[in-house]
Formats: sequence, structure tokens, C-alpha cells
Amino acid sequence: MSRKPTPPDRHTPATVQRLRLRYAKRGRLRFTSHRDFQRALERALRRAAVPMAFSAGFSPHPKISFAGAAPTGAASEAEYAELGLAVVQDPEAVRIALDAALPDGLDVLEIVEARGQSLAERLQASHWRIEVPVAEMDGLAAAVEAFLARETVEVERLTKNGRKVFDIRPAILRLLVADPPHDPEAVAAAPGEVARAVSGSPQPVGYQVSSQACAILQVVVRHGTPAVRPDDVLSGLRLASGFELSTSPRATRLAQGPWDEVSGTVGDPLALDRDAPVTPKVTEAVPR
Repeated sequence: MSRKPTPPDRHTPATVQRLRLRYAKRGRLRFTSHRDFQRALERALRRAAVPMAFSAGFSPHPKISFAGAAPTGAASEAEYAELGLAVVQDPEAVRIALDAALPDGLDVLEIVEARGQSLAERLQASHWRIEVPVAEMDGLAAAVEAFLARETVEVERLTKNGRKVFDIRPAILRLLVADPPHDPEAVAAAPGEVARAVSGSPQPVGYQVSSQACAILQVVVRHGTPAVRPDDVLSGLRLASGFELSTSPRATRLAQGPWDEVSGTVGDPLALDRDAPVTPKVTEAVPR
């Protein structure tokens, strides 16, 4: 009787530091899939000479974990990943080196040292902005009203296991026709700041987001299984009211993090790591 082969002893260094990063998918890079980004990140980590910790076994892999990835085709200002390092590094030095190694459009916005609760547990909701042609604003507003009046909105999605029908209505925490802040660069601010700005006083509709004037659909979605995506929301609007878009909309995730029931905002998942007391330790700069 043959015995199951055992993996070789590779003397894999232990993980001594965990870093959490927030990155953005912008422009044409929004069409990259999650797997595409995984490959790009691993290559960038090698180029930046980040001392990654690796898994044991026959096929060691760098210790990288992802949470709440945006669907292919959607832009995002709030994507998150966690890195396991074999040597303690300065987080800002890693951010600069890693951002320089990634292609334009995949931008590392912030890196902090991981402390406390797992990152996945903090990603409870997402705040999406969906751009709609301004000429269809009246139909969009009526569709939102019809959607919110319903107790259930069942949509169908094709999954790898076949077609699945599920109710998206309980996951919709906020749905309104509004505008983001006047400053187009506001989407690059901290996630909590974006959410608070949008939840404040209404802005005039018709904000110039892309090459033409757009009405803005603001959506806050609670995370669940399956995750409700922007295209599911648009399918729900069509089922609730018959509203059809004449062109493909552009969706951007502005924030992803803990949901605050009191303020009605999506918070910053890295705030607890950023604000935690720092234990002094010897660090090494990432070689250039």
C-alpha cells in the first residue's frame, strides 16, 4: 500500500507582520478580473522586493488574502487585501514601492499594519455610485420609488452552479438619485469621508462625472451571500418598474467597510488599525 507523499521541509519563515492595503481600480483597469489583479499583485510584490511569507507544502504561495472584491467591469476606490511578511517593514515604504510596481489604474492608496479583528469581518457594506444618462433621470427616480415600495425584489443571476434567484430587497440599505460631492477628486478620499459627504445635504443632479452629464444613483448594499452587485440593483429596478437604461452604466465603489446604523454611513475598515497604539519595533526599508 503506497503512502501519501509528504511535502518537503522548506524551512518557510514565519509571518512576523501583517499589512492591510487599500487599492483602487480606475479607468480601463476596471475591466480586470479579480484573478488578473491577483497575478498583477504577486508580480508587483516581486518587483518591489517585498519580503513575503510563503505557505508550506508542495506549491508555496505568498501569503495574500483578499476580501470583498468588486465585480469585473466596476471601478472601485475601496478594494482591500492583506499581506503576510517574513521581515518587518515600514508600511509607507511598502506602499510607495508597490504602487510604483503596479500599472497605472491599479493604485495602492494606503497600507497600515494589521491589528485586532479580521479585515473580512469589518467589510459589512458597500457604497456604490452608478452613473446614468441625465436624460433618463425622471425614469430612474420613478423606478427607485417603485423599488423601495416593494417588500421583495427577486432577481436572477447566472452563476457557475446555474441560474440562481434571490431576493435583493433586504440588502439595500440606501437607494436614491443624488450627486457625489462637487469635487471629482472626492472619490479618492478616505472611505468614511466619502460616505459622510454623500449622506449630507443633497447636491444638484446632473454632475459632470464622465464625458457627458450624468444622473447619479447612490446605493448602499449590505454584504451577504450571494453578494448584491450593481447589475443586480439595476435588474431589480427593471423588475419593479420596467425601467430600462439605453446605455451601459458605469459603477464605482466609493466605500466598503463597517455599517453604522446610527449615522447611516459606511465607515473606514482600516480606522481601527490606524488608530491602535503602535508597539516599537525594528523595521527595514524595502530595497529599491
